[in-house]
Amino acid sequence: MEKKWVIKEQGTAEEVNKLASQLGIDTVLANLLVQRNIKTFDQARLFFRPDLKDLHDPFLMKDMNKATERILSAFRKNEKILVYGDYDVDGTTSVALVYSFLKKFYSNLLYYIPNRYTEGYGISYEGIEFAEQNNVGLIIALDCGIKAVEKIEYAKGKNLDFIVCDHHLPDEKLPPAVAILDPKQSDCHYPFKHLSGCGVGFKLLQGISLKNGIPFQELIPFLDLVVVSIASDIVPITGENRILAHFGLKQLNENPCSGLKSIINISGLDSKEIAIDDIVFRIGPPINAAGRMKSGKKAVELLVAHKDDLAREIGDAINIFNNDRKNVDRRITQQAIKMMASDNDFFSRKSTVLYNPKWHKGVIGIVASRLIETYFRPTVVLTESNGLATGSARSVPGFDLYRVMENCSDLLEDFGGHTYAAGMTMKVENVPLFRERFENEVSKTITPDQLVPKIEVDSFISLDKITPQFFKILRQFQPFGPENMSPVFMTENVVDNGTIKIVGPTKEHLKLGLFSENNPRVVFPAIGFNQAHHYNLINAGMPFDLCFTIEENNFRGKKNIQLNIKDIKTREY
Repeated sequence: MEKKWVIKEQGTAEEVNKLASQLGIDTVLANLLVQRNIKTFDQARLFFRPDLKDLHDPFLMKDMNKATERILSAFRKNEKILVYGDYDVDGTTSVALVYSFLKKFYSNLLYYIPNRYTEGYGISYEGIEFAEQNNVGLIIALDCGIKAVEKIEYAKGKNLDFIVCDHHLPDEKLPPAVAILDPKQSDCHYPFKHLSGCGVGFKLLQGISLKNGIPFQELIPFLDLVVVSIASDIVPITGENRILAHFGLKQLNENPCSGLKSIINISGLDSKEIAIDDIVFRIGPPINAAGRMKSGKKAVELLVAHKDDLAREIGDAINIFNNDRKNVDRRITQQAIKMMASDNDFFSRKSTVLYNPKWHKGVIGIVASRLIETYFRPTVVLTESNGLATGSARSVPGFDLYRVMENCSDLLEDFGGHTYAAGMTMKVENVPLFRERFENEVSKTITPDQLVPKIEVDSFISLDKITPQFFKILRQFQPFGPENMSPVFMTENVVDNGTIKIVGPTKEHLKLGLFSENNPRVVFPAIGFNQAHHYNLINAGMPFDLCFTIEENNFRGKKNIQLNIKDIKTREY
């Protein structure tokens, strides 16, 4: 699938040159800062030197005082507290964070993770019954609860108090909780709106610590859990998240908890410096797999484990879940692609809606994302669970999927999500109607441009500018993630130095040595994943353009700067 290269808006020459002069850096780097709305020396200092002292006062968050007072009241009365969270990475890290920290000072604690298949997302009646049966007086809900109005009303009737810690967008009607911590509430004036669910939990612990005179240093060892949630939940790595992610990565690399250490070892990351991408692709998926294939409770058992031996044992079990998940989602993706190929109307459509009652509910969101990689358009994948069609939807950049779901809501039993991802349930007999309505609603508003995959290019660069000093400063832009992605550069008229070869288990990747026609002395090793189809033209000496990120390659202890190719356009195009 050919991609469109889009050059991002560049900073003005005046802004870029002024900042480059103030910081003593190359104008390419200064332009990257201006693109991130960093235009002064002081803003650059805050960006390049994150400091835990710059975290916001937790009591700026609406209801923080109520939440901390209710928890301290429970402590005084020796009231049983249930820490409740969702079954994904954000939810399980949230529960592990709050449970593990409170356990240091208070023993009358339980935790609970709902079953994805029998209870579904968020607060469940089964969870409330569990709390009642175990004489719980207070439930701290993490990464969920903001829309659980009826269920929290039901719990209130049983004299169960709720504190809701969530980061999803609230509806107009809020649940009758003792306190609601959610910076996205319209009347919450907390300065940073994009915390993960685990991030909101961290602010709660920060508030409890301030009230109890617990030194902030006691919280730092738990930042490894916070960064895993930030990376896995794809929240913007700006502002407070950037600070939490920076120090979370430091903790994760230097002294992770036993559970994360076991996943790091299983994932083969023990000999490298872990970055955000490593969490997204190699640490988060095994933790998620527990909830997808078995139970999210297993992930919490891993993350709260204090002994390395126990963590290794649970980690090995979770790794089996993850391998099973890979096999299942690969098989379902292949079945889905065959289903699309057999549909005569498929290629005239602007959306994809697929239903198979036998597909595994735990992986259909992953399958929807994989299908977008092949056919770039809004996609819904449905299966059957508890007598209903249940599914996951994924969108393409720039297209509001949630609004389409709202316009189909009369066909749905339930739905929730945000602009780019949603979940829904419907009666099985409504699936054909939903498929047509979804297609009609997408067709009304999606533009041809939104149906073409794009690579956003931050800046043009000549290869001779990529010096060790340039790369040293570029590395300080980390941690990379949403709203601070690893910069993508574009260089024209590049030639391979004759070392090109096809690599990979199925011979799908390229390994090259690249130089610019203008300066053949500067050669960079490069890797081009899934670019093997360009081999013949490049091997014949054809010059080409490429866009790429710059990374450090560490092979057998030898480190060098490497270009990671995102796309290639040969001059024949």
